Amino acid sequence: MKITKRLFRPVIISFGIASAVSGTHANAVSIGDTQFSLSGYVKFDALVSDYSEGAPASGSLTRDFYIPSLTPVSGGDEGPQLDFHIRQSRLRLTSSTPTESGDKLNAVVEIDFLVTDGGNERVSNSFTPRVRHAYIEYKNWLIGQQWSTFMDTSILPETLDFIGVTDGVAFARQPQIRYSSGNWQFALENPESTITPFGGGSRIVSDDNFLPDAVVTYTYKQDWGYIKAAGIARQLAFDNGAEIDDSETGFGINISSKILFSNGDDLRLSFVTGSGLGRYFALNVANGAALDANNNLDAIDSTGFTLAYRHKWTEVLRSTVTFSANSIDNDPVLTGTGVTESSYSSRVNLLYSPTKRLTVGAEYGFASRETEGDLEGDLNRLQFSARYNF
Repeated sequence: MKITKRLFRPVIISFGIASAVSGTHANAVSIGDTQFSLSGYVKFDALVSDYSEGAPASGSLTRDFYIPSLTPVSGGDEGPQLDFHIRQSRLRLTSSTPTESGDKLNAVVEIDFLVTDGGNERVSNSFTPRVRHAYIEYKNWLIGQQWSTFMDTSILPETLDFIGVTDGVAFARQPQIRYSSGNWQFALENPESTITPFGGGSRIVSDDNFLPDAVVTYTYKQDWGYIKAAGIARQLAFDNGAEIDDSETGFGINISSKILFSNGDDLRLSFVTGSGLGRYFALNVANGAALDANNNLDAIDSTGFTLAYRHKWTEVLRSTVTFSANSIDNDPVLTGTGVTESSYSSRVNLLYSPTKRLTVGAEYGFASRETEGDLEGDLNRLQFSARYNF
């Protein structure tokens, strides 16, 4: 058998600074003409949580970070709970390959350990990795899983809580096809409907959509910051193969802005409103639609806003103050009285970075949720974190 030299072609590895692929990367490894870069961070969180209406069970997602719809509104009086976890830690692998035309073909794969099963706090505290991002970039195109084009990651504040302004912000991550041109972006994204049964009950997650969710955004940039406007149109659909087969149109707008000040401070704002936003808003605090007595879908309206001010005390010391709130226009006849009518939360923190890659800090947060049945519950939380970026 003839063995050609091509099979023994050497692999040349070198180290250098990689070009940015939707972010800043550290030292890269070159294999052939492709540069690979590994980055991420290790984050330790300690949370002391005091719920006015009893604590969620061990393993509940809201024990790791704030989820508005999971704040208890009825239950016994319990004392504070302490939770340690490292689930927000993440790894990010990027690659960049030049093409024959002089462009670059980029790719990103990122994992962390939030919102996954497979772990426990009894012995090993092991948790299953999950895919955060996995996408390809070529010229003006992005294809794969990334932040929804409808949301604005730049206005998310520097908080120890995972999101920080959860109640009033657009937030989703999913597969999509996105085209960017100058200040414009256009995207078709994965559809999924969340439905409330007639009279209330467990959420129905419907995968009966035929049309993708359509998003368009425009960003106006200036030296003082920017203003971004995003619009979404989506189909809400549910077909159970029997008596229910209906669809409804959902739509929404998201106006966001980041204002920069000469002293290094910044102000971040957003306003979101729409009909049938569902899972795009406040971590699905409300479903996209509810079924009526005739098995037809009725879109649910929702509105929210966020404010976050970041102040630099010194080059290594800074604080952020946040407030976010939402209001849901439910029809209790359709949704029942157990659904969330409104929620809000506020936070203040103090963060210290003795070196560029290490940040430690403390944060106090207060949150409140009210249902259509006038039940109300509060959360007081003190969080301590240490984070090393690499």
